[in-house]
Amino acid sequence: MEPTNFRFAHGRALTRRQFLHRAGLSIGSVALGGLLARDSMAATTAPSPLAVKSPALRARAKSIIYLHMSGAPPSLDLFDWKPKLLEMNMQPCPDEVLRGQTFPFLKGVPKLLGTPHQFKQHGKNGAWFSNLVPNIAELADDACIIKSMWTDQFNHSPAELFLFTGTQRAGAASMGSWVTYGLGSENQDLPGFVVLLSGGTDPTGGKSLWGSGFLPSVYQGVQCRTSGAPILYSENPPGMDRQSRRRSLDKLRELNEVEAKLYRDPETLTRIEQYELAYRMQITVPDVFDISKEPDYIREMYGAKPGEGSFANNCLQARRLVEKGVRFVQLFDWGWDMHGTGDSNDLLKGLPMKCKEVDQASAALIKDLKQRGMLEDTLVIWGGEFGRTPMNEARNGSTFLGRDHHPNCFTIWMAGGGMKPGMVYGATDDFGYHIVRDKVTVRDLQATILHQMGLDPHQFSFPYLGLNQRLIGPTNEGQVVRSILS
Repeated sequence: MEPTNFRFAHGRALTRRQFLHRAGLSIGSVALGGLLARDSMAATTAPSPLAVKSPALRARAKSIIYLHMSGAPPSLDLFDWKPKLLEMNMQPCPDEVLRGQTFPFLKGVPKLLGTPHQFKQHGKNGAWFSNLVPNIAELADDACIIKSMWTDQFNHSPAELFLFTGTQRAGAASMGSWVTYGLGSENQDLPGFVVLLSGGTDPTGGKSLWGSGFLPSVYQGVQCRTSGAPILYSENPPGMDRQSRRRSLDKLRELNEVEAKLYRDPETLTRIEQYELAYRMQITVPDVFDISKEPDYIREMYGAKPGEGSFANNCLQARRLVEKGVRFVQLFDWGWDMHGTGDSNDLLKGLPMKCKEVDQASAALIKDLKQRGMLEDTLVIWGGEFGRTPMNEARNGSTFLGRDHHPNCFTIWMAGGGMKPGMVYGATDDFGYHIVRDKVTVRDLQATILHQMGLDPHQFSFPYLGLNQRLIGPTNEGQVVRSILS
């Protein structure tokens, strides 16, 4: 083998992590390195992977904001009012309910647990809401409430992975990556898929929830912050100015283009795009993430305060990102695992605190989008990964109130993006244990989301390992829930 060919073969064998390490570049500079080269981009013969693409179907939404409450909020204490459960509060759970059922933590014969919180009806259709979410309750005529969600996963990580990637194992492409792959980004100076975190830590499913899996890595979610530097390690290191960065990126681009022509590896084109996007982001991101530029009354409406990494700040930031053309914004708020093992996850103490953190901002996001004329083509989704039991967990004799994991039924709500406003869809039994009408599976939800974005969930695929991989999985069990569409 000739020395030159050997060097190319050797370089191609390097993993991306090894390449970055040996090149002396940080992950942030790669993510931002691409942002510098708008002029240089014109020299490439390949179109940008993030270029806007026409949807296959008529799109009702052009962007998504997904508000995920990591840990699974208890629907029975927020949206699914069950007077029968309250009537039988602290009585032994009937045997016919428990027979053949498996729970992560419940042991023996648990006691039924009626909600300790007050419920009232709201809106034209009389939807029930807990007093813990008074602001969300004001959305009764704007939101489509689905009370009959179902999943087959009852532990957090696999349930979140199943919801966002279509499989309970890590390694598949996330929902935001699929949408960005299918539609591109309307703003070439910003990522098509942005992730914002609150609650103090990553969601249980980890960063795989916004990974690109088998799709080109340019489609993975870019994790940003609403306090401090929006993207870590994105600034030029000491001694390197913007012109120097531009020159280094130009040389890297030349090397990558040679490799791309030789090996035709799409990941090489992805690498070029990421360098250039990252470079442009050094200019655009600080401005977009500066919520101090918002009027005082808007920040007050959300409860947002500049410099905080709060859910409220993230909601306001999500609106700003969608307004700038970002295709998919994913908010993860950790801390909803209400088992009742202590103050922080007790239904009387922990749940009200979590609701206070998200209620005002969740409602403000819908109202803000609506007043700007953006709600019609922005699909907003609010929910967790599964439900909670109608029985008190009382783990190890705990005196706190809490509920175990429950996949059989749970509630989410959606607004905008072609959803029927003011609709309550589906129902559960008197105990909130089983679905009795209009079951909606996770596959159905995924299919419906893709459909609203103009992507055919059954035809939209990517070839990998000999299969046409799809977000909804290999079978046709996932169906668009047309009854909830306007």
